[in-house]
Amino acid sequence: MLPSALIERKRDGEALEARELRALLDGYVSGEVTDYQMSAFLMAVFFRGLSGEELSTLTRAIVESGTRLSFDDRGPPAVDKHSTGGVGDKVSLVLAPLLAAVGLRVPMMSGRGLGHTGGTLDKLESIPGFDVNVGLDRFREILARVGCAMVGQTPEIAPLDGRLYALRDVTGTVPSVPLIASSIVSKKVAEGVSALVLDVKFGSGAFMREPEDARRLARTMVELATAEGLRASALLTAMEWPLGRAVGNALEVREGLACLGGGGPRDLREVTLELSAELMLSAGVERTREAALETLGAALDGGKALERFTTLIELQGGDPRIVDDPDRLPSAPVRRVLESEGEGTVARMDALEIGRAAVELGAGRRRVDDRVDPSVGFELLARPGDEVSAGHPLIAIHAATEEAADTAAHALRAAVTLGPGGPPHVPLVLERIRSDAGG
Repeated sequence: MLPSALIERKRDGEALEARELRALLDGYVSGEVTDYQMSAFLMAVFFRGLSGEELSTLTRAIVESGTRLSFDDRGPPAVDKHSTGGVGDKVSLVLAPLLAAVGLRVPMMSGRGLGHTGGTLDKLESIPGFDVNVGLDRFREILARVGCAMVGQTPEIAPLDGRLYALRDVTGTVPSVPLIASSIVSKKVAEGVSALVLDVKFGSGAFMREPEDARRLARTMVELATAEGLRASALLTAMEWPLGRAVGNALEVREGLACLGGGGPRDLREVTLELSAELMLSAGVERTREAALETLGAALDGGKALERFTTLIELQGGDPRIVDDPDRLPSAPVRRVLESEGEGTVARMDALEIGRAAVELGAGRRRVDDRVDPSVGFELLARPGDEVSAGHPLIAIHAATEEAADTAAHALRAAVTLGPGGPPHVPLVLERIRSDAGG
């Protein structure tokens, strides 16, 4: 097999046979195919896509590159959620302990930030001492005690995806339907879950800008997951502006704690409850959406979900005191408030530009080996639809230096638009896609 020949054929729009694609992928795992060759292949896929057979071959190769977990022990149903990525999306921090509190198991293996979007692992690592790199045995122990565990991909689980994930982040190949679908579904199949809900974002801050593109991705993933034996569904959720008010790792943990305690921003709570209810229905532990939402709301407001998260932090080596004292989380030395220069209605807070500004500030990565600063980020002090006057606070900037705050302020000016009217109304949850409803 010549890797260059297979890359050329995919570049020219040909579909590779299963044995050919598998040989290329196995060669990458063994080291015979280099990073630069695989980067070229990923770019070819970005432009040319994958056939159904190629997509299945890629997904199964990722699953079979490592261990596949199983939960056939007659215990609670094992379920999970995955987001296609957004700005300020800290739903996983709330959803995993919430579902554990209502009797499900959530063996959540998450990723780091991709492009302008944040990653659950980076958020968790802003908690002092929190270890996302526990081995499989410890992972199972934590899951048995808490009902959830939140870790990175272990070397045993889908190791091929971990390498492809890092390449996609720095080669401009993140927003590819087949690459996103295979990455997400393969990890969930390897986790051994029986039910999966996909949070597919659309809008400025999403990898899929238009609802139709998000719908196509959602259907692809639901069909792929269903073919692999999972009960799968997807929600299309809006990402025109950040979810919640916090953008940045420690800041988002603070906001997640508020939500787990029954408070927090309305939009964060709504998306978390809708995704969690979908999983309760898929797992068969509730029969109606209304009943699921009532059960979940009580677990948040009654403190049960927060108790689970506190125990999880402790068992994964973190400092549980941050729950009662969030000031123990990392904080940036510079805090500056960006104020409105005029009056009107906040018509736009562009999630993409805000996410990029957060990466420049140090909250994300431009290269695979960049270090993330857990303390930096933004707080949205105003939201789209708010009436503001000159001098009204818009965004609080948390930065490592005055110079970094200057740069961020300049970028954020371009991200915020005032107008005579508010933004167009877009439902937070636009649509549900289920395999049992024909896609």
